Amino acid sequence: MNLRSVGFLRSRSFISAISAVLLATILLSPAQVRAAPCESLSSLALPSAMITLAQSVAAGSFTLPGGGRGAAEQNAALKALPAFCRVAATLRPTSDSDIKIEVWMPVSNWNGKFQAVGNGGWAGSISYPAMIQALRRGYATSSTDTGHAGGNGAFAFQHPEKFIDYAYRSEHEMAMKTKSIITAFYGNGPSYSYWNGCSTGGRQGLAAVQSTPI
Repeated sequence: MNLRSVGFLRSRSFISAISAVLLATILLSPAQVRAAPCESLSSLALPSAMITLAQSVAAGSFTLPGGGRGAAEQNAALKALPAFCRVAATLRPTSDSDIKIEVWMPVSNWNGKFQAVGNGGWAGSISYPAMIQALRRGYATSSTDTGHAGGNGAFAFQHPEKFIDYAYRSEHEMAMKTKSIITAFYGNGPSYSYWNGCSTGGRQGLAAVQSTPI
């Protein structure tokens, strides 16, 4: 075999290797994930949970629900939101639980990751502003009201299970249900999962790691 033949074979091997890398990149790119119809998630069966909303939201059309954290703010970021699938669910791990969650998933250009967002103070509402920022960055994201409405501790009086929901259980339940919803929507689960929070959100993250690491 002469030097010209060796060089030709090496060139072919190099081209083949590059082609394989490019093909793998295309096949594994989050942007190539084929999403199921958002509305089909309304019939998704999850243990101790009920889907209450599965709604396609067009790009730039979302408005904050009344009473949600940040609802009074005129947030220009809303107009920059991509199209996404919005899922709401009620989780009842105990007979006295009433945990509300929302899950937002970009219809296209999902980065393949999940970012859960935390609360502040006594919680009691969905953290929409933090979800907005996560969605804009390509994450599937979720938030919970931690099992009650309103920003004080009155809910916990004579309701020990609700206090446990607030303390740590709601975050774990939300994370597990969200991953199931993401898998049902995209056909595969997230490659990485993150927690983003400060104040109460920081405590929630530490509690999740210590009590129910996933």
